[in-house]
Amino acid sequence: MKLAIATALLASTAAAFSSPATFGVPRSTTSLASTAEKSEVYTFEKSEEIFAEAQTLMPGGVSSPVRAFKSVGGNPVVFDRVKGAYAWDVDGNKYIDYVGTWGPAILGHADDDVLDAVKATMEKGTSFGAPCPLENELAKMVIDAVPSVEMVRFTNSGTEACMGMIRLVRAFTDREKVIKFEGCYHGHADSFLVQAGSGVATLGLPDSPGVPASATKATLCAEYNNLDSVKAIFEDNKEDGIAAVILEPVVGNSGFIKPDKEFLEGLRKITEENGALLVFDEVMTGFRVAYGGAQQYFGITPDVTTMGKVIGGGLPVGAYGGRKDIMEMVAPAGPMYQAGTLSGNPLAMTAGIETMKKLKVDGVYEELERKAKKLIDGITAAAEKHGHAITADCAGGMFGWYFVEGPVKNFQEATKADAEKFGKWHRMMLERGVYLAPSMYEAGFMSMSHTDEDIEKTIAVADEVLSQL
Repeated sequence: MKLAIATALLASTAAAFSSPATFGVPRSTTSLASTAEKSEVYTFEKSEEIFAEAQTLMPGGVSSPVRAFKSVGGNPVVFDRVKGAYAWDVDGNKYIDYVGTWGPAILGHADDDVLDAVKATMEKGTSFGAPCPLENELAKMVIDAVPSVEMVRFTNSGTEACMGMIRLVRAFTDREKVIKFEGCYHGHADSFLVQAGSGVATLGLPDSPGVPASATKATLCAEYNNLDSVKAIFEDNKEDGIAAVILEPVVGNSGFIKPDKEFLEGLRKITEENGALLVFDEVMTGFRVAYGGAQQYFGITPDVTTMGKVIGGGLPVGAYGGRKDIMEMVAPAGPMYQAGTLSGNPLAMTAGIETMKKLKVDGVYEELERKAKKLIDGITAAAEKHGHAITADCAGGMFGWYFVEGPVKNFQEATKADAEKFGKWHRMMLERGVYLAPSMYEAGFMSMSHTDEDIEKTIAVADEVLSQL
């Protein structure tokens, strides 16, 4: 199986991603013309000015590619502050925010209790570079919550967690080859930038220049929700064997794609039969779809789990954990080396602890899913009312939709969604105070701070916008 997304596949959508002409405005313009009459339409003069300067200082004007709005047209708005379910840009425009700093803000932005705890910890210092009791406290909470985790190693990002994880599964099994899935993103390490979903697909790139062929030759790609494609790879690699099967248990980097329960059960069975490890990358789904992550939500326990986002309460963090016999391979307990200067720093540990205390309360995830379902049901109804093809789904506080007849079961099906319509939809929603992920290949996130009034207002704005698309 080829190890990169076919250039021809993404070329068909790249024009809609990158061409300013798709939306009828020059690339340097933030606001798109629209015919909406009911809602106030925002303007973005200060955002334009700041972003223009940023482009002279940072590649593309951003610190992470999807923020540049390349796939939706126009330029990004520049945030000034956030609180609860809302964000304000430098022009003073207020948004109902469904990005939530890409997932971590599950309580809502700038939670008062989390901020107070971080401030108190900061008085003691921002980083020790030595063990601190806060690491023990958060580690115990993670181990108690996540079914697969008996020991955990903290890192500083999801990418770093996945880098440690892939080295660990290869060290433990003494095998090199791993299976990942088209459209699943596991950070920007070389070995994972193969058919990697949102970050690459949003820019219309098949993979990244600068990644040597030697770095990806042991990364084999299967089709999500297609167990036969996985079986074929195992069959073709009997001699060398497979170290691990690695996946997002709910795909959030190709939009939003739920797995079939039988697919996850089949992966668990085939890995056990072949001496391979099953890895859930729960950087996005961990503590987001359920307190114990997607593995609790679906009732399937992997061998190793990567985490991030929510467990740092909005501060930079990552982690990987699993069975004790596997984790004891990690230095200094074992020979598999991985380290980090700021790993386990007291500020991130504190924010994670305070966030998880609130998430453990009964009913939190049922309420998150109720609100997410209310949102997608309302938007789906509005789209159908105005004659638009749409499919949507949610799990816990995570959701997504595509402008295409559903269901969408894998990345190839996701690429058939209407990218041009999504770009226009995104801009018109933005202009009316609803902040959505600036790519059809990214999931959305509900928080505990979103109210029914926020959701109803969002649906009303969506109805207005969809009537004009």
